[in-house]
Amino acid sequence: QVQLVASGGGLVQAGGSLRLSCAASGRNFSTSSMGWFRQAPGKERTFVAAISLSGGTTKYADSVKGRFTISRDNAKNTASLQMNSLKPEDTAVYYCNAVFASTYIPTNYWSQGTQVTVSS
Repeated sequence: QVQLVASGGGLVQAGGSLRLSCAASGRNFSTSSMGWFRQAPGKERTFVAAISLSGGTTKYADSVKGRFTISRDNAKNTASLQMNSLKPEDTAVYYCNAVFASTYIPTNYWSQGTQVTVSS
């Protein structure tokens, strides 16, 4: 069982940066691929990025490639999302979750959301 807490959201101007953190508890963290998702106002929750169990493989949505970087530190039981060159369209509530390794489909271990607001 994995329990996840997302943090690091805030208000930033376009072009700025934020770093989100996902803190996990439970012995199974190191056995799970991790992902970040977001849900903008009036929109469906969508995939943002994922990272494999050991951090060797990453996957990004086209909309964030080159701007966002996902990482993990299994020793600290954390997964992070570095967001650079933020755009107003990145405004959303961000969630972390464990995902299936090959498909990146989310499991049912959603964190609470952390709000990211990018102003123009």
